[in-house]
Amino acid sequence: MAILSTTNLKKIYGSGENQVHALAGVNLSVEAGEFVAVVGTSGSGKSTLLHMLGGLDRPSEGSVFVDGKDIFSLKDEALTIFRRRRIGFVFQNYNLVPVLNVYENIVLPIQLDGASVDAAYIDSIIETLGLQNKLQNLPNHLSGGQQQRVAIARALAAKPAIILADEPTGNLDSKTSQDVLGLLKITGQKFSQTIVMITHNEEIAQLADRIIRIEDGSITGNHPAGGPSGKGAGV
Repeated sequence: MAILSTTNLKKIYGSGENQVHALAGVNLSVEAGEFVAVVGTSGSGKSTLLHMLGGLDRPSEGSVFVDGKDIFSLKDEALTIFRRRRIGFVFQNYNLVPVLNVYENIVLPIQLDGASVDAAYIDSIIETLGLQNKLQNLPNHLSGGQQQRVAIARALAAKPAIILADEPTGNLDSKTSQDVLGLLKITGQKFSQTIVMITHNEEIAQLADRIIRIEDGSITGNHPAGGPSGKGAGV
C-alpha cells in the first residue's frame, strides 16, 4: 500500500520570462516500509520535492497524499498539526534545540502536541541508536554523528507515517556518514518506518531499497538499489 504519493506535482517560481519550473509534474509512489533515495545534482529539484512531500511549502499545482490524506487540502494550522504528528524530519544541520538536552530534544514533538510519551518505545529508540549515556548532554557537547542520531530519534519519536531525510550526512565525514545511514536503515526496519532520503551521494543512495533520480524538476530514473534489499516498487 502506498503511504506517500504525488500527482502531477509542480512548483513554479517567478513569472513570465523569469519563470523557473523547480518541479515539472512529478508523479511518484512510495510503499509503506520502503526506504527510497531521491538523487540529483544541485538545482535538480530534489530539495523542493522534499519540501512539498513534507508540507513545508505548497505546490503551484498537484497533490501530495500522506497516509491517505491530501495534505494540501488542509489549512495552514491543520497542516502544521498533521506534519507534527505524521511526518518526521531529519535535516543536514540537525536542527536540535541547543538549550534542551538529548532526551528533551527527542520527546519535544510529542510534548508540543500535548501527547503522552510512550516510555518503552522511546527507550527502545534510544537503545537502538546507542544514546543511553548521552541523554543529559546538550547538543553542543555531542559530535556531528551523535547529533544526527538524536535527530533520527526525534523523527521516530512521534511514530510518524513517513520520515523525510534531507541530505542527512551532508555535514559528516565518510565513515560517520556510513554509520549514521546504517542506523537510519536499521531503525527504519525495526520500527517499520517509511523513509524518503534526499542525497547527491550515489554511494549512500545504494543503502536504500530504491533510487529515484530527478533532473530539471522531472523524474528521469526509478530502479532498485544495489544489494539484496532492493524491492523495485514502481513509480
